[in-house]
Amino acid sequence: MKITGIKTWICDMYRTNWVVLKVLTDDGLYGVGEATLEHRELAVEAAVRELERYIIGKDPHQIERFWSENHRDAYWRGGPVLTTALSGIEMALWDIKGKALGVPVYQLLGGRVRDTIPCYANAWFAGARTPEEFAAKAAATVAQGYRALKWDPFGSAYLHLPAGDFRAALDCVTAVREAVGPEIELMIEGHGRFDVPTAVRIGHALEPFNVAWFEEPIPPGDLDGLAEVKRRIRIPVAAGERLYTRWDFRDLLARRAADYLQPDLSHCGGILELRKIAAMAECHFLPVCPHNPIGAVTNAATLQIAACTPNFTWLETMSNDVPYRHTLTTETVGLVNGQMTIPEAPGLGIDLIEEELVKYPYQPHNLRHYTGQLTQIRPDSASDWYGTTPREGGSK
Repeated sequence: MKITGIKTWICDMYRTNWVVLKVLTDDGLYGVGEATLEHRELAVEAAVRELERYIIGKDPHQIERFWSENHRDAYWRGGPVLTTALSGIEMALWDIKGKALGVPVYQLLGGRVRDTIPCYANAWFAGARTPEEFAAKAAATVAQGYRALKWDPFGSAYLHLPAGDFRAALDCVTAVREAVGPEIELMIEGHGRFDVPTAVRIGHALEPFNVAWFEEPIPPGDLDGLAEVKRRIRIPVAAGERLYTRWDFRDLLARRAADYLQPDLSHCGGILELRKIAAMAECHFLPVCPHNPIGAVTNAATLQIAACTPNFTWLETMSNDVPYRHTLTTETVGLVNGQMTIPEAPGLGIDLIEEELVKYPYQPHNLRHYTGQLTQIRPDSASDWYGTTPREGGSK
């Protein structure tokens, strides 16, 4: 079996665009992958094309060889664009291998350690502006079965949080905590917004709410600063979505800069790279909770890691999406009592529906974090995408 080419699609999803792909082979078997890089979709598609010429004619089963040679030969190693392109192709190669052998990918990585994985909800707050609106949406999300919620209550702040905005953020957290009660886990997202003293001040203010973690409290790129914040506050710190490959995570672990590691399978290097990062974290008795706010293929691939990784603790889930999401793939996951089921179909357990993907061509979208529009990440027509039982369908 030899690789003959790669097909790509960029599909508008309101907040961002999915970048999905198929790696094709000469015997008709193909694998699907995802290389979505928010707001840099055209750049990562070009990187996929650069990598395509290196893999045509190669054996798709030699996944480690593909990754190590292309990481080596890039010369300009790491970073979001190249590593996202590597991740998307690597996912597809695992999909091919699983399909060829007739087993889910997790069986090739040691087999299951669990049948379902606890999820925390993101995007549940779409459209909320006031503490009362956040509280109502939080209560409705818990009623769906979620036992953990994540959100960013900090408006358009960057580096410094003025007194009025500080009070507004705490009012929002107070309203949500009162609405859902003490048994629901709350994760507070920082999106890498704050300088060190502001992050420390926020960390202290969040203590009474018993939050599960404070995520990305300072901008990426300063692991020493992150370690300082972690040392000075008494709530857990989560980080890692903007780190790439095991070498970045080696440096984070060496500094003990986070309590929860959040590699993103679409950006950190792919399935095997995430598995290696998780093993490194396990040696430090630290949990991994992969960043997972993107698309259906990445979600399917991350579920494969969730199935076979002992220190995988929570799966991030976007609790709603555009109403046409279910038409784009054969996604078959279900959510029951806040737990997501793990597909049993060969490979990643998902396929792309090409004729539907082309109906929603690329649209440019700008980052909303610092414009006061952070909660405007879904259209008014957004709906649950996962259902309460697995959908009909499966991977071809």
